[in-house]
Amino acid sequence: MEPPAAPGPERLFDSHRFPADGFLLLALLLYAPVGLCLLVLRLFIGVHVFLVSCALPDSVLRRFIVRVMCSVLGLFVRQSEPQLRDVSVRVYIANHVTQFDHNVINLLTSCNTPALNGAPGFICWSRGFMELGVTGSRAELVDSLKVYSSHRGNPPLLLFPEEAATNGRAGLLRFSSWPFSVVDVVQPVALQVQRPLITVSVADASWITELLWTFFVPFTVYQLLAMELGVVSTRLTAADKTEHMKRLRHTSLLPFAPASSQPLAARPRVPSSPTGVAPEDVRVTAMAQRVKEVLPHVPLEVIRIDLAQTSCVDTTIANLLEGRVPFFPESKEAGTDLPAPSTSQAAAASGIQGSVAVPSSKPATKQFAKSPVERHLSLQERKRALYDYARRRFAEKHGAARAGGSP
Repeated sequence: MEPPAAPGPERLFDSHRFPADGFLLLALLLYAPVGLCLLVLRLFIGVHVFLVSCALPDSVLRRFIVRVMCSVLGLFVRQSEPQLRDVSVRVYIANHVTQFDHNVINLLTSCNTPALNGAPGFICWSRGFMELGVTGSRAELVDSLKVYSSHRGNPPLLLFPEEAATNGRAGLLRFSSWPFSVVDVVQPVALQVQRPLITVSVADASWITELLWTFFVPFTVYQLLAMELGVVSTRLTAADKTEHMKRLRHTSLLPFAPASSQPLAARPRVPSSPTGVAPEDVRVTAMAQRVKEVLPHVPLEVIRIDLAQTSCVDTTIANLLEGRVPFFPESKEAGTDLPAPSTSQAAAASGIQGSVAVPSSKPATKQFAKSPVERHLSLQERKRALYDYARRRFAEKHGAARAGGSP
């Protein structure tokens, strides 16, 4: 049986906090006065929780008291196993769902999470991150963590190889390899988060915003599972999340986008055809197939997303060839590995060149050019040859008259 297809970024990250279902939206509006009262009350209680966690030393008693107080804040923590920690474990590896995952897991077992992003200082410390004082490369960070783990008196490390939070429902981001180089043996932790009325987390939202919404909702349940999450792994990374959010802001899908442009949910729907398929979808599908014939290594879903914005076959082909649309190439050739995707033009050009044999009027460069100017000119020549080759293939299949403009 074939494994399930990896989901795209639109399924891994939530861009809207409020539910689309009318009944749930009505329930949220009715609950809003109660939620606002809880928010104000929990802000005062949260200050006491912070003071207690700072005053008491790290122990089982401290974790029990703080866990009970957090339940008043609406944070309920459950685990499917009676004992999470093995005394020999030095590093925990967990999936990343919210910006408070490390705080919640710390309620069950003693662990420290190094601060990887953000400026060090009081805010970093108050959020429960451990400052290592390393501001250099990732190799220096790994060396510092190895020194920390070598001291048996230090609590274990809690690391998130995804390096960015997802909604936890559809899939996982591709794990970075550096957390697994700290020690030889790690313990995985599967985390699942659920809450009523609104989404668990929204991409690009600040930790303060997420904290206020956590105090607003009646409760949020964090569950540590002994069994697997039931989601698939993907090749997407934290950088792909950043690119996805940029594209959402550009297409006005986020709630904080300019009011002049409507989100997709608010746009009028095209009347469906008698067969149940919208004419617009049929037109986009037909154009996507034409682009797929020219660029067979590009995923069809990526082509459809760009065509929905451009409505032009030539423009989409140019966007894909020039690297303006990031994608993961589909390789069907045995023994051939395509290069990793990148948003830069150089990576896009090299990725296409690795999967399509492009005839060129000029001989290929046999050695790496010494001058930056020569390297830039060589890249432009390859791009021009790729684009010309794609246009020729399109013209041969659909006619030179239709290749000059959109269908």
